[in-house]
Amino acid sequence: MLKIYNSLSKKKEVFAPRSGEEVRMYTCGVTVYDDCHIGHARSLYVFEVMRRYLRYRGFKVRFIRNITDVDDKIIQKARLLADKEKIDLSRAFEEVKDKYIRSYYEDLDLLSIAEADREPKATENIKDMQGYIQKLIEKGFAYESGGNVYFSVRKFPSYGKLSGKRIDDLFASVRIEADPSKKDPLDFALWKKAKEGEPFWDSPWGEGRPGWHIECSVMSQKYLDTETLDIHGGGKDLIFPHHENERAQSSALTGKPFANFWIHHGLLTINGQKMAKSLGNFVTIKNFIKEHKDPDILKLFFLSAHYSHPVDYNKGKIEEVKKQKRSFDEFFDRINLKTELRKGATEVISAGDKKRIDALYGKAEESMDDDFNMPKALGHIFEIIDTGSKFISCDKKDASRYAEEKVRAFFEVFGLEPKKPRELEPELIELVKRRDRARREKDFAEADKIREKIAEVYNLEVIDTASGVTFVNKASGL
Repeated sequence: MLKIYNSLSKKKEVFAPRSGEEVRMYTCGVTVYDDCHIGHARSLYVFEVMRRYLRYRGFKVRFIRNITDVDDKIIQKARLLADKEKIDLSRAFEEVKDKYIRSYYEDLDLLSIAEADREPKATENIKDMQGYIQKLIEKGFAYESGGNVYFSVRKFPSYGKLSGKRIDDLFASVRIEADPSKKDPLDFALWKKAKEGEPFWDSPWGEGRPGWHIECSVMSQKYLDTETLDIHGGGKDLIFPHHENERAQSSALTGKPFANFWIHHGLLTINGQKMAKSLGNFVTIKNFIKEHKDPDILKLFFLSAHYSHPVDYNKGKIEEVKKQKRSFDEFFDRINLKTELRKGATEVISAGDKKRIDALYGKAEESMDDDFNMPKALGHIFEIIDTGSKFISCDKKDASRYAEEKVRAFFEVFGLEPKKPRELEPELIELVKRRDRARREKDFAEADKIREKIAEVYNLEVIDTASGVTFVNKASGL
C-alpha cells in the first residue's frame, strides 16, 4: 500500500489514482533562459524515480512536464542578445528559447533521464489559455483592466490552503508591488498587456502574453485529459504563489479539486548557501557531468536525502557517494568473476538464502511505499550487496547471482546504471585460479608473481577484499 505525503492535507495518505489504473501526473518544468543547474536535476530525477516506481507497482503512468518558453527572464536574455548582435528582439527571443530548449534536452540525455510523455511549450497553447481566461471572466473570478486580466483572489474562499497562508495575513508576509490596474493588490495576472518591443499575441483584451500561472493549469488539464490531476509536483519554492494560484484558478473554473496529491521536493544548497551565479557557486548539469563523468554520482547524491528534505551539495558528500558507487561496481565485478570461475558448476540456491535476500528486498519496497523513502530503500539495497558479498566468500554462486538480480531490479527503479561485466580472457581466469591455489597453499611468493603478471599483461591490479577478488584498471583507477 503506497502512502504519499500530500502538501495540501499536510499528512501521508494512501495513494490511488482516480481511474483505478492510470496515474495522471504533472510536474512544473524548466523556464528556458539559461542552462539547467543541479537544482533542476534534482527535480527531474526525483519525479523520474517516482514515475518508475509507480510503474514498478503496476500502475500505468501518463506524465506531463511543461516547458515555459515565454517569461520575463527569457525576454531579458533576449534583450541582451539583441543589443549584442544588433538584431530585433523577436528574432533574439526565438534564438534564446530555442537554444535553451536544446540545452535542456541535452541535459536530460546526459542524466539518462527519459522525457515526459508530453512536454508542451507555453507558446504552443496560447489559444487554449485565452479560452480558459475568458471562462474565468464569465464566471466572475477574473476581470479585465487596461489590457491586463487578473484573477480575483478574494472570490476563492480557500485561497491559501495549500501554502498555509491566510488572505488577511498576506499583506504583512508577502511583498506585493502596487498596481493601480488591480482591484485588489493580492490579485494575480492571467494575461499581461504587451510592453513595447516584447513578444505578444492577439487576444480579446489586446496584444499581450499569458501570465506564468495560467499555463500550468491549461496544459496539465489539456494533455492529461482531466480536470483533476492525480499528482501535481514541483519544488517547495513553487508552493506559493505559483501552485497556490494554479489551484485557485483551476478549481474556480471547474468547481473540482485541481489535484488530489501535491508533492513537493526540498531545495538544494551549495556548501550551505543558496546557489547563485553572483556567489560563484552555480553548478550546471553540463559542468557536473564534465567534471565527474558519471551521472550516477549525482543521482546517488540525490538519493542520500529524502526527496522532501533540503540537500546540501559539497565536496565531502560527493566523495562519499563516489565511494558508494565504487562499492556497487566492485560487487558487480566480484559477481562476474565468481561466475566465470565457476562456469559449468551446478548448484541451487537454498530456501534460507533466498528468504534472506527476499526479506531485504521487501524492506526496500516497504521504504518506497512509505512516501518514496529513497535513502532508506537504498540502505536495504546495500544490505543485499553485503549479504551477496558474503555468499561470494562462501562460494555460493547462485545465491550471489540472486542477490545481484535484486540489486539490478532496484537500480532500474532508481535509474542507475549497473557496471557492465568485463570480458575476462580465459588466460586471465586461469591466472586467477592459479593465484587462488597458491594463496590457499600459503605460497605467497608465487601468488605475488601471478599478481605482477596480471598487472603487466592485462593492466589490472588485483584487489583482495573480505568478499573475494576484484580488479582495478590501473590506467583509469576504475
